[in-house]
Amino acid sequence: MTEPECLFCRIVAGEIPAIIVRETSNTLAFRDIAPKAPTHVLVIPKEHYADVATLAMDDPALAGEVLATVADVAAAEGILGDGFRVIFNTGALVGQTVFHAHAHLLGGVAMDGELTG
Repeated sequence: MTEPECLFCRIVAGEIPAIIVRETSNTLAFRDIAPKAPTHVLVIPKEHYADVATLAMDDPALAGEVLATVADVAAAEGILGDGFRVIFNTGALVGQTVFHAHAHLLGGVAMDGELTG
């Protein structure tokens, strides 16, 4: 299922270009266009879910695949050993601006307690 007006669904469909760093049959990882860290990759399910809570409730196995892709990308980016941050924004109040479930994978720099994503 996709949403024709969803930015990330359009990236999955190839209608909008993105720098893809990893793709599986069910997930897609691409560079954020406004990075907050040297490594800032978005990892999404290819199927449309409005947020991570909906994804986790409706398809927990796919939610696990998203996290496995996060780990694979972290390893490929060379940040697995040093550490990284994963952020899922859920809802406009906390900063979700694209309503398609997505993980922000951030790393490559020391981070304090500031929440970024």
